[in-house]
Amino acid sequence: MPISGQLGGLLRNPTEIFMDGIAVLPGAYRRRREKVFGAGRFQPLDRNAKARIMVYARAWSARHRRPGQHRGPLTRATLEVLEALLWGFHNSRDGRCFPSYETIAARAQCCRDTVYEAIRALEGAEILTWVNRLIRVQFRELDLFGKMALRSRLIRTSNAYTFRDPLPCAQVPQGRGEAAAGAASIGLSSKSENPPRTQNQDFYPLSKAIGSGNSDKAGGLELALARLKSAMEGK
Repeated sequence: MPISGQLGGLLRNPTEIFMDGIAVLPGAYRRRREKVFGAGRFQPLDRNAKARIMVYARAWSARHRRPGQHRGPLTRATLEVLEALLWGFHNSRDGRCFPSYETIAARAQCCRDTVYEAIRALEGAEILTWVNRLIRVQFRELDLFGKMALRSRLIRTSNAYTFRDPLPCAQVPQGRGEAAAGAASIGLSSKSENPPRTQNQDFYPLSKAIGSGNSDKAGGLELALARLKSAMEGK
């Protein structure tokens, strides 16, 4: 017997109920979006991490598919927007990704409104999030006395996107100051979990340390034997 009416609404996924409730909230009651200057937060991702995110998005959509939906909450256009962000605009080395809606729409071959709805759905699935980027511009205008004065104004520009790697040991997104500490940290963040080398290379320093420890023990034993020999000859 199909579940319908109020009972069917009560037995829905709690996550879907929460997302629908957030969608109808007024703007004053929603979570305030973070606003940053510069590039914002970013997370380096290698090819394996991007592939994991795409697989996770398809699996999440199939798991939360409702009757009447072809692929689930994440439609074909939504997945194409995600693919455009990952493979078209995300910088694998430093993790920067801040294209405009128009640029994403041109890459994914869809309209601007579709990009907006797709990004909103992807954030609801906890696949990505974003912050608002701000820039400060200066311009000249007439003041109250009719003279030219230099003014400054804050303008919102494109958003900065960060993606969540479904791998449990993946690192958290970094800020601009954290990633600028050195290129070594960036290289470590984008390192694959399957490095292109044999595993026994990782144990080379350990075996070397063990060998040096054995040599120290051998030197101590020879010294003890020499002392014992000198003591016996003295008697």
